[in-house]
Amino acid sequence: MRTKKRELGFTLIELMVAVAIFAIMAAIAIPGFSTWLPDYRLKSAARDLYSNMQLTKMGAVRANADWAIVFSTGSNSYRVCSDDGGDGDWTDGDETVEKTVNLTDYESGVDYGSGNATKNATTSEGALPDDDVSYTNNLAVFNPRGTGSGGYVYLENNKNTTTYAIGTRTTGVILLRKWNSSSVDWE
Repeated sequence: MRTKKRELGFTLIELMVAVAIFAIMAAIAIPGFSTWLPDYRLKSAARDLYSNMQLTKMGAVRANADWAIVFSTGSNSYRVCSDDGGDGDWTDGDETVEKTVNLTDYESGVDYGSGNATKNATTSEGALPDDDVSYTNNLAVFNPRGTGSGGYVYLENNKNTTTYAIGTRTTGVILLRKWNSSSVDWE
């Protein structure tokens, strides 16, 4: 007499029900994820710029020499430079570039811009800079003492609803601020 072995596995109906449940969950999650993604990329770019400012400041202290970040709003990028080439000009092509960051590398949606911010991030809260970089000549320089030029860089996402201001005070303090549309002020 033959005994029938018990077969393990899923039936076609069970598999179809599982796929249908997965499809419903994905349909609910994808719209929320797509609205969250531009803000995530912008926050990531702002934190990276903050970290690169720290890197520039520490590099200047460690090397006992000036280091700078050169902001290029036209090419949507910035460069961390450890030497000006000996001529005092950080933008003429003979500087030593330690790192280049393209804002377009954050996929889509990150650019220089002030979004819906209505005032700058300084304590005086004046007008926003025309090119979204308030550093003189778009150049943030740190000296061997860790102090340097003061200013802010403004980054926005493609929704123009979120804005970050990343900047320094002349004392060397590096700040990361976010525009709060509700309170109409920087956090």
